[in-house]
Amino acid sequence: MGRKVTVATCALNQWALDFEGNLQRILKSIEIAKHKGARYRLGPELEICGYGCWDHYYESDTLLHSLQVLAALLESPVTQDIICDVGMPIMHRNVRYNCRVMFLNRKILLIRPKVALANEGNYRELRWFTPWSRSRQTEEYFLPRMIQDLTKQETVPFGDAVLSTRDTCIGSEVCEELWTPHSPHVDMGLDGVEIFTNASGSHHVLRKAHARVDLVTMATTKNGGIYLLANQKGCDGDRLYYDGCALIAMNGSIFAQGSQFSLDDVEVLTATLDLEDVRSYRAEISSRNLAASRVSPYPRVKVDFALSCHEDLLEPLSEPVEWKYHSPAEEISLGPACWLWDFLRRSQQAGFFLPLSGGVDSGATACLVYSMCHQVCEAVKHGSQEVLADVRTIVNQTSYTPQDPRELCGRILTTCYMASENSSRETCNRARDLAQQIGSHHIGLNIDPAVKAVLGIFSLVTGKSPAFAAHGGSSRESLALQNVQARVRMVIAYLFAQLSLWSRGAPGRLLVLGSANVDESLLGYLTKYDCSSADINPIGGISKTDLRAFVQLCMERFQLPALQRCVCAHEASAVAPESPASW
Repeated sequence: MGRKVTVATCALNQWALDFEGNLQRILKSIEIAKHKGARYRLGPELEICGYGCWDHYYESDTLLHSLQVLAALLESPVTQDIICDVGMPIMHRNVRYNCRVMFLNRKILLIRPKVALANEGNYRELRWFTPWSRSRQTEEYFLPRMIQDLTKQETVPFGDAVLSTRDTCIGSEVCEELWTPHSPHVDMGLDGVEIFTNASGSHHVLRKAHARVDLVTMATTKNGGIYLLANQKGCDGDRLYYDGCALIAMNGSIFAQGSQFSLDDVEVLTATLDLEDVRSYRAEISSRNLAASRVSPYPRVKVDFALSCHEDLLEPLSEPVEWKYHSPAEEISLGPACWLWDFLRRSQQAGFFLPLSGGVDSGATACLVYSMCHQVCEAVKHGSQEVLADVRTIVNQTSYTPQDPRELCGRILTTCYMASENSSRETCNRARDLAQQIGSHHIGLNIDPAVKAVLGIFSLVTGKSPAFAAHGGSSRESLALQNVQARVRMVIAYLFAQLSLWSRGAPGRLLVLGSANVDESLLGYLTKYDCSSADINPIGGISKTDLRAFVQLCMERFQLPALQRCVCAHEASAVAPESPASW
């Protein structure tokens, strides 16, 4: 009698509203899962349309195209003989729900709406969706005709139910539901559900991986069972980076760990586990069994399909693994760098432009781009054809193969030191030396003519000439003059970002990078519309303390002595932010 099951979960780099691309990545993940012997495949939250569609969820086209992708999945031979669990928005009785759709061999088994919506911090799910509030109840969902024609079903169960196969029971919870005080897996486990699945759209926050792993391991430690977690990965078009970390756990132990930071668009994890290990584990917990005898049952959808095979005696089982965590400094080195890569390739720009002041913050931002170049070269070295195709598109050279991060950085990153009459030779040298060590294309220029032109207009109109405090001016004059310098730098940054490649005879434009850390933003310690006004700010969510640890890591890992000089100068000045006069 079969009792060993092979299950698959995945992390997918889905793009908001990229229905065709999302379909291909879903199909690829199912194909890989089947190749590895899995008979159940779990995908991320809202993977069909992409999580970050925001107000596009209001549009009927988003629902229509999601159904068209579902139809293509149902029709594909790739999805045969494996239970597929996909995420998409569905309108039921004129109410929009965030749903899981489970299907097998052209038949929809169950549509399970999300019961607890994420609506804090970066999440606004209640704006677009309604939570399913009818606990342990289902209704009939009338399928659209395009789906009826394929499945030959008129209605399917819609609501809070579980799947009962020939050999086990599968229950679903979606992202936020794992983080709630009374998660669905608690009562589902007491009601005999042996495999829990969680489809997530969970973004990267420093140290968040520890919380995810703790929640999953604790859930299966107290209640027993197999737990699969799938997640979105990459930047799907917004400020957030989704950090994968797909996993498979059983009875408090991890059996498969997915990467947290990777440039691969599709990652599939599988594990072969023994259902008898779940049953024997649970049988020994008397307090659990007493609670189970009193639990209200879930509606069960019977599925004439088994996840196990009859003859599985010789099938090798997966072994437990110890979860490998990144340090916060490593997370900064890898996460924002992956986000930069996604943002760059999806914006179809030719690289980045960074005003480099010789200080710690702009130096750290430059190091993030350098770290990105390292990851691109490593991905190409390990055979990633997708990354190779993307980098060739970005540099506009079909035969190009990146091998050296410094050489790639020279193609992708342009740094610029914008000197003024207040600038020191030391900051200029630090910026130049750091640019040389990471390989960026570096420009040095003086902004004084532009500043004098702006001030000339003011003097012409008012007949007054403001002066710095060092030259007898008031604090009000001095601050205004500093702000003029800072804002002129922003204008020059955008001019060079748009035309510097043109001046070199190369196609494309550059994205302007900002370098204001989160402490400066929270304190308001920056000049509005200066170099902090950028297309994207990769250190905008990182504190000064964590940024300092990241810079230390870069000095050691990338051998950047110029960065050490930036740190020493920063500590000597004891000025937290890079003020406009620090250039």
